[in-house]
Amino acid sequence: MSRTAAVAVMAAALAACGGVGAKTGGAAGGGRGGGSGTLTTMGFGLPDEIATVRVDAFKKAHPDTTVQINQGQFDEQAFLSAVAAGDPPDVVYMPRERIGGYAARGAIQPLDTCVSTQKIPTGDYYPAAQQQVRYAGKWYGIPEFYNSIILLVNDKAAKDAGVDPASIDTSDWDGLARLATKMTKSSGGKIERFGFYPKLPEFLPLWAKANGADLLSPDGRTAHLDDPKVVEALEYVSGLVQAQGGWTRLKAFTDTFDYFGAENPFAKDQIGAMLTEQFLVSSMAGTNPGAGITVLPFKDRHGDPVNNVGGNAWVVPKGAGNPDAACAWMKTMTSADTWIAAAKARADKRAEEGKVNIGTYTGNMKADEVIFSQVVKPSGHRPYDQAVTTIRSVQRAGFVVPQSGAAAEFTKAWQDAGARVLLGRQKAGPALKQAQQEAQRALDDVNH
Repeated sequence: MSRTAAVAVMAAALAACGGVGAKTGGAAGGGRGGGSGTLTTMGFGLPDEIATVRVDAFKKAHPDTTVQINQGQFDEQAFLSAVAAGDPPDVVYMPRERIGGYAARGAIQPLDTCVSTQKIPTGDYYPAAQQQVRYAGKWYGIPEFYNSIILLVNDKAAKDAGVDPASIDTSDWDGLARLATKMTKSSGGKIERFGFYPKLPEFLPLWAKANGADLLSPDGRTAHLDDPKVVEALEYVSGLVQAQGGWTRLKAFTDTFDYFGAENPFAKDQIGAMLTEQFLVSSMAGTNPGAGITVLPFKDRHGDPVNNVGGNAWVVPKGAGNPDAACAWMKTMTSADTWIAAAKARADKRAEEGKVNIGTYTGNMKADEVIFSQVVKPSGHRPYDQAVTTIRSVQRAGFVVPQSGAAAEFTKAWQDAGARVLLGRQKAGPALKQAQQEAQRALDDVNH
């Protein structure tokens, strides 16, 4: 079933049962104790101690609830089909940027009753994370991790180019372009080291923000994709890629990377510098404690840090059979005390293994304050100790693309535009003009 078909089936089913406001399934979090019975999840697994410690905390606090974890990544088609069939899981773990679209279509329930009944301290969450889980003035998700974007530099590549890694400044676009070319190495038409990987099209919102533009209005109704500053940003970043060998060569090169293994592209001197989420640095701390890297903030053209944050959230589908337990689950999994316990378990495990620990970066400010003042200690590995300082410094600079009822369609419009430009099929101006029309049409269809 295609996404469009699945959405259509889901919408028909929801219309038949009265939508979000219907009483056939109740408001999420109707009970104070967290309920009992069985709680089923989707999109979540138990890959490490960060997950298991928090699940164990819920089981201990709610012994009358049987937890059934359906391990695996979030699957949109399976989710929409389950909702349309009236047999969804009780709580779903999904990317936060998708929440607006599902909320607009009635696939997930507002959580205001849950928040008030369970007394979830929403003020503990980072402002950007709060913004990303709210739609039309209501809570639709509870945020989990808080992924920040940083600049990760390969010290060897920078030094080969005659530059002190710590002096690299992304606010100087001309200087950055020169450095990217200097750090690039090719042989026989093949890339051996890509100088600067700007992560296009995924990070277009970040580059646009650095150039003083937002892709979407604060109310999520008006696209700004053809803003001259967005066009300029796309032209610049696609130009960086072209000057270093082009998108086709870059894609073929990066497809060989094992980002999270010991033979990652920084260990193999395959990347000079790249924009990435901080969890790559955390992974490298475990696999490459002696890595020669420098972690810097990404800066806008005025020299100020800018950080397009993301992460997952917990949501309650329409028709969930045990919304009370789902609400209690969300509160426990994202509470400061639970996060701190998980972070301590991570620190203990890394210490036992002799690995560097740079901490657990949560959506909960209160938790992070304790984690980084009491749990995370200097490792003696200067690059990683400095990385912690940098990551913490950019968390407050976080922003998100506002939620909209056409979140998926809006994202697809600008990502497709970026891909067409990278492939040389369109110039930035015409590509974004087309994207603007596609995105605005989708937004209008939802809002009228």
